[in-house]
Amino acid sequence: MGFTIGSSRGIRDIRSGSRRRGRSSECTAVAEFTGLWGWDVVPGARAAAGACSCGRRDCRAPGAHPLGFASRIPAGATLDQVTEAWGEVPGASVMLPVGRTFDVIEVAEPAGRRALTRLERMGLPLGPVTVTPQGRVHFFVAPGAAAGLPELLYRMGWDDPSALDLHGLGPGTYITAPPSDRGGLGPVRWLRPPALDSATKPPAARLLLGTLAYLAHRSRA
Repeated sequence: MGFTIGSSRGIRDIRSGSRRRGRSSECTAVAEFTGLWGWDVVPGARAAAGACSCGRRDCRAPGAHPLGFASRIPAGATLDQVTEAWGEVPGASVMLPVGRTFDVIEVAEPAGRRALTRLERMGLPLGPVTVTPQGRVHFFVAPGAAAGLPELLYRMGWDDPSALDLHGLGPGTYITAPPSDRGGLGPVRWLRPPALDSATKPPAARLLLGTLAYLAHRSRA
């Protein structure tokens, strides 16, 4: 039987004695996402010993999906609003819905790290970048990138984009945000944290894609 997020004890702790602790960790991070960067946030499941906190024995993505019963916390929510909402799901992971304010280009970690270094040296505009414990790097890019990614890669000369292990994530997908754990494997981390000039206006995918595709191809070769 899976363990359950949202026990009555956890809710009492947040609502009474641990408001300060909540504000200093996940609640503060969520409020930063909603208030500074304009991102929606969704409470997500966690996993331990292979069991997902959603309680389903047949869960296909333990600790790596939103909690179906939890409400989305909208962009613009204040710290007080976040603290109250998070009190209903103590222990939840922090997940970001993709497709409204940003899409994501996902690539394997070795290629992603090399691409980030090269892109920074080139002085190209960059948005936030994360790395997951599964070894995947997520580049935040302008919305709409995922839908246009195959055609854009084709126009750049990549006839078989699937061979690059490079993927676009768009509407209907979710990523785990730092510092939350993903899948019971460890925390997601920032390789490039959000900033005011990049989080609210992530770059167009075409500015990064040539470098990402080239280094993804070299890594697989």
